[in-house]
Amino acid sequence: VRTSELYAHLLAQHIIPALGTFTLVDLSPEDVRTWYADIAAEHPSTAAKAYRLLSSVMSRAVDDGTISRSPCRIPGAGNEAAAPRPLATLDEVKALTAAMPEHLRIIVPLAVWCQLRRGEILGLQRQDFGLDKGVLRVTRTRTTMMNGGVVVKEPKTAAGRRTIAIPPPVIPAIEDHLRRYVRAEPAAWVVVGEKGGPLQATHLQVVWQHARTSLDRPDLHFHDLRHTGLTWAAMAGATTAELMHRGGHASPSAALRYQHATKERDKALAAALGELAQPEEP
Repeated sequence: VRTSELYAHLLAQHIIPALGTFTLVDLSPEDVRTWYADIAAEHPSTAAKAYRLLSSVMSRAVDDGTISRSPCRIPGAGNEAAAPRPLATLDEVKALTAAMPEHLRIIVPLAVWCQLRRGEILGLQRQDFGLDKGVLRVTRTRTTMMNGGVVVKEPKTAAGRRTIAIPPPVIPAIEDHLRRYVRAEPAAWVVVGEKGGPLQATHLQVVWQHARTSLDRPDLHFHDLRHTGLTWAAMAGATTAELMHRGGHASPSAALRYQHATKERDKALAAALGELAQPEEP
């Protein structure tokens, strides 16, 4: 649903106003280059998204025989070169948890230690926890649309529907939260507002803004909590397959970004190699 909404937005705001007067046959590579450059000058990420959509349309037109060749011929134009995201420290994770309202503090551990996305956290229900086995199940997401509507649905990929182990030190905090703030019925929402209704994403953003400001970390986005947790998992030695499972990634490329080298991990690897490299006793 969010993908369809994004495509509609890109068409309405960036593709149709600039290229809507062209026929598919008349649209030239030069026209596409000019259009792309105008957007990329100020909004490179939006330009990449819009280019990918236009390129998909043109590729379909080629497949259907409407045009003989796509005018989208800009190498790498559809790639988004996102800057490396910042990480939180362990002390900052503890401080961010304490800075959240009491009934919402569980959100930070779920994002960091269970590596859940925002929509996955908002979609959790009491029945998704198997604390006797130390696991939680991700079976749905709850997302706020651009028009303010709320959509509850299954994760968009099979990889997103997963059961993951909860780090043991986090279980008592989850038990306490379920006991104090979550109704008894299995389908009760785990993260709720002050009046007991499902927490809205807009309210989460408000309290998150307050928490990160209190730590003087305005650069830290909510998604960076999940990024921090997955990076720590990689530093602890998680394989690509294990990162894919915990993160709900459908492809290795998404998980590989968390396996970037760090000084701490490199030192640990060097120490391990040193054990192997020790000369034999004479």
